[in-house]
Amino acid sequence: MVGEEQSGAAEHALLRPVREGNAFEETVERLLQFVRLGVVGTGDRLPAERELAVRLRVSRVTLREAIRALTDSGYVESRRGRYGGTFVAQSLPAAPGADLEALVQRMGKGLEDTLTMRQVLEAGAAEAAAARTLTREQRRHLSDQLAETSTASLAEYRRRDSRLHLAISEITESPSLIAGVADARSRVNELLDAIPLLPANIEHSNEQHRMIVDRILAGDPHGAREAMAEHLAGTAALLRGFLA
Repeated sequence: MVGEEQSGAAEHALLRPVREGNAFEETVERLLQFVRLGVVGTGDRLPAERELAVRLRVSRVTLREAIRALTDSGYVESRRGRYGGTFVAQSLPAAPGADLEALVQRMGKGLEDTLTMRQVLEAGAAEAAAARTLTREQRRHLSDQLAETSTASLAEYRRRDSRLHLAISEITESPSLIAGVADARSRVNELLDAIPLLPANIEHSNEQHRMIVDRILAGDPHGAREAMAEHLAGTAALLRGFLA
């Protein structure tokens, strides 16, 4: 367990309860910050799973998925036995973090600018798309893009994901909005390409994609906007987590 000298305000601030909508992503973000900000040192053990789940207010399943993602990414390792648990890796991965930090340093304040612009544009695009009377061709195209994203390989996922988001903006038939979404997505992809693809996040994203598309097809503007906003917040949480 983390020593008393490492507990306190920082620990309590980072291990605060996460929101239900993006529990996996925000759990990854909190644990990454906990590790990368040095609140717990390399080689040290994290609090027990039961304690983490209570403090973050997530299920043990969600917590284990987040720990598994960080294990696969090289940030922590699990040990069995009487003195087992989850330990911070002795040598933290440098490649994804270094690439991302270099990119963000070049962008300056562009990171938050990009995330804010994307949130406003894409949530608005989903709302506008749901407010329209869709043709049979538009409905089929959106459903096809959703299906292709849901079945995409890891190598293809980012591209198919981008295409689905563009398809939503296309339904609005607003050239300016489509161009804005495309620009924001290109800038976000630069950042996303610098962090690992997490299978649990992809599964969660696919679920959120289905909800967004369902609400657009049902003609529910408010629901579509909320679903898209929640989805984008999850991506932003992961980016901030790996960047911290």
